[in-house]
Amino acid sequence: MEGNAHTAVGSQGVGRPIESLHPGRVTKDGAGVVLTRLLESGLQRRLDPFLMLDLFGSDVPEDYLAGFPTHPHRGFETITYMLTGRMRHADSAGHSGVIESGGMQWMTAGRGILHSEMPEQESGRMAGLQLWLNLPARDKDTPTWYRDFRAEELPRWREPGAYDVVVLAGRYRHLQGPVARPTTDPYLLDLRWQDAADIFVELPTTHVAFAVPYQGTVSAQGKVIPTAHLGIFADDPENRGVLLSGEAGSAALVVAGQPLREPIVQYGPFVLNSDEAIRETLRLYRSGDFPPAEL
Repeated sequence: MEGNAHTAVGSQGVGRPIESLHPGRVTKDGAGVVLTRLLESGLQRRLDPFLMLDLFGSDVPEDYLAGFPTHPHRGFETITYMLTGRMRHADSAGHSGVIESGGMQWMTAGRGILHSEMPEQESGRMAGLQLWLNLPARDKDTPTWYRDFRAEELPRWREPGAYDVVVLAGRYRHLQGPVARPTTDPYLLDLRWQDAADIFVELPTTHVAFAVPYQGTVSAQGKVIPTAHLGIFADDPENRGVLLSGEAGSAALVVAGQPLREPIVQYGPFVLNSDEAIRETLRLYRSGDFPPAEL
């Protein structure tokens, strides 16, 4: 795409190249919710500290009405971002709330939690994403934490007539997302093109990074990243960020974070650092002692 008044290249460079593209896998989860799984176990090492990314979106109620009834989590954080619709969350720590269009919920499962996510609508379109962010080994047993953010609470950078960037985590220009995690330093940015433009996102050179277009046509250095595909950017200690080009009406998520480089042992909704820790968690869960008051 040719540069224009809204091009953000300047002295910042051309951005990291796309290393590989990964199509999402359509599947069902919860009680039968149809979704596209973009990041799962095969990419966890490459995209450490991220563990899973699901995109969901349908205007067919049968695809989402069954929701995600009560289920356990331990050892990581979940970030849920609603693009359209309403979802009610509740958990065993007494937290509850409704995420509406443009809102985000951030939950730290820590030492263990029982959690449910159920539609707060019976018709219309429901769309959004859920990202799993690993916790460092020293924080696996941290107390649970939860926070809802309305759309108007999320910082937004606007280039009039060109694009918007919603900052869910990390930084864009002088804007800072509402949740900070110093160890993993996650970035989660929602890029929305009003018109054809280039958007440069500055990132720490040590971070892994990927992009997921969820609407329209988006490319990096002339390489198109198809909708509902995960485009992994090459690691490049000399490059200060990523440059995405989009057409009017396009939208994409940019995700980046600092790798933990620790063992990852996952058993379904439990992500720990050893088989022994997984076995102990399963013992607690099967005996009815989950979530534990203390570990």
